[in-house]
Amino acid sequence: MDFLGGLPTTHRGHDYILVVVDWFSKMAILIACMKTTTTSQVAKLFFIHVWTYFGLPSSIILDRDGNFLSHFWTHLWEMMDTKLKRSTSFHL
Repeated sequence: MDFLGGLPTTHRGHDYILVVVDWFSKMAILIACMKTTTTSQVAKLFFIHVWTYFGLPSSIILDRDGNFLSHFWTHLWEMMDTKLKRSTSFHL
């Protein structure tokens, strides 16, 4: 999953492309988005354009920071009406 940017703006205001590659089927999914697209909007785009066809990935490779990926997973689980319960290694 990566973003390709610096493209000419379309009539709908899109200037970036979200690129998702399914390594199993060798398919690339190109999703139009904007530079200002938020994490929740990326999760919604992923849900609409990728999850419905390929299901949940077993792993995601992303060159963004861990905070972005954490918010992405949280929003994706919310869209599937599932609660993501996190645990810590320290238990009392």
